[in-house]
Amino acid sequence: MIRSLRGMNDILEDEYRRFEYFHTVACNVAARYGFHYIETPLLEETTLFKRSVGESSDIVGKEMYQFIDKGGNDVCLRPEGTAGVVRAFIQNKYDKKGGIYRFFYHGPMFRYERPQKGRLREFHQFGVESFGVGSVYEDASLIMMVRDIFDALGITYTLQLNSLGCSECMPPYRERLITFLDAHAQEICEDCRRRKATNPIRVLDCKNSHCQVLYADAPKLMTHLCSSCTQDFATLTSLLEGQHLAYTINTHLVRGLDYYSKTAFEFLSSDIGAQSAIAGGGRYDRLIEFLDGKPTPAVGFAIGVERLLELITLPEAIREGYYFGAMDTEALPLILTLGQQKRRREKVIIEYHAKSLKAHLKNADRVHARYCAVIGENELKQNAIWIKDLVNKEEKIVSIDSL
Repeated sequence: MIRSLRGMNDILEDEYRRFEYFHTVACNVAARYGFHYIETPLLEETTLFKRSVGESSDIVGKEMYQFIDKGGNDVCLRPEGTAGVVRAFIQNKYDKKGGIYRFFYHGPMFRYERPQKGRLREFHQFGVESFGVGSVYEDASLIMMVRDIFDALGITYTLQLNSLGCSECMPPYRERLITFLDAHAQEICEDCRRRKATNPIRVLDCKNSHCQVLYADAPKLMTHLCSSCTQDFATLTSLLEGQHLAYTINTHLVRGLDYYSKTAFEFLSSDIGAQSAIAGGGRYDRLIEFLDGKPTPAVGFAIGVERLLELITLPEAIREGYYFGAMDTEALPLILTLGQQKRRREKVIIEYHAKSLKAHLKNADRVHARYCAVIGENELKQNAIWIKDLVNKEEKIVSIDSL
């Protein structure tokens, strides 16, 4: 039997309803914040992700679905959403036009990693990207957007914040961190030794328990911020407090690439086993310039959809539309004709086999129809149809013409 590839799953009826509900809620919230939908290709040039995500990252180094196509192009399936949106922003010359642009997107991403609960090789993200606003008020707005999405879905969470500094305060901090790492070179893990040479700040995110204990004494970027970054972070926390949005400061919350700056944030949930990130984002003011665009401030976030699905409680299904059935085989052509006419304005489910009234009522209930409409032998003779409203339980016989 042919099976789906490992870590790439079918989305069937019940799970699809959760996907659809999540997207409806998230898209509606994003639209209320003034964001517009954008869709980028699943396939991009590999160079885009090497330059945006970073060649030293695990995503680029180990996890991308990368290949040479028939035209000799080095391409890969997108492992994340931000890079494609930035590429589209530059390619369509929005950076040259100036102004403010706010986008949201959702769709599949691909990473070749060990499949586990909530982490697949084909997974889905919802994300937003804001271009052209350098104010920390936009950072706060995006954090509140994530809050609004999770609140609407009934998902509990905690929020963690950090500041990654800027081009003024990050370089001297990096040197202090490297000095600390050099002093503990024999104690840190192999991954951290590699990161020290490529992205030193990424060591703070190491999951090795020994390294986590060691880095408790590492220099904290928060205490090395310049006056501008210090003020921005104070403003951000003040804005969140004014919105009654609780947070904790995690000085080990990092992004690690040069174009990330200032705000970094993550939403975590303890309802999916060990406390895990369910959304993350931050400011990346230098990425557009890094990808050959005009310098443009930017901030965004992404939500991992699969991790949330089991936390989402679907609202009670609303009854809508018609269920059409026949009790006599001779009535089936008429049932099909009537159903097709009703489909111009209403949702319609048609049963193509003659069944008893009891069976039709059971089927109509199962598909959450508002009305069950049935033609039997008597109705066929009278050119009429029996209809029951499954909400208020009223039933009547009406002429085909009045239907």
